[in-house]
Amino acid sequence: MMSNKKGFTLIELLIVVVIIGILAAIAIPKFANTKEKAYVASMKSDLRNLITAQEAYFSDNNSTYAQSTTNLGTNYKASSGITVTLGSVTNTGWSATATSMSTAKTCQIQLGGGSTDEGDPVCQ
Repeated sequence: MMSNKKGFTLIELLIVVVIIGILAAIAIPKFANTKEKAYVASMKSDLRNLITAQEAYFSDNNSTYAQSTTNLGTNYKASSGITVTLGSVTNTGWSATATSMSTAKTCQIQLGGGSTDEGDPVCQ
């Protein structure tokens, strides 16, 4: 009499586990890199929004830029988890830096300094 057992052998299960492990080893680093790109994109976006808020402040306050982001009031708020600080501020321009606790990268922007990448956030 022949027994008709159904199921998977140990070898088949081990092969499936190895394949899943290989796929996870490929996917996890790509996912971590995607999260860092998202934080950098948020920092760049916050710096671009700061340009608009600073220009509105400049227009409303006798041609002077805000010395701090808190001076901008409700016109500017950084994204959650991102800190934007103004650097040197003069009547002809300003610079700012954006940082996040979730990535080691920082982004800077400069306006009015004659820089070649003026007005374009640079991250490193």
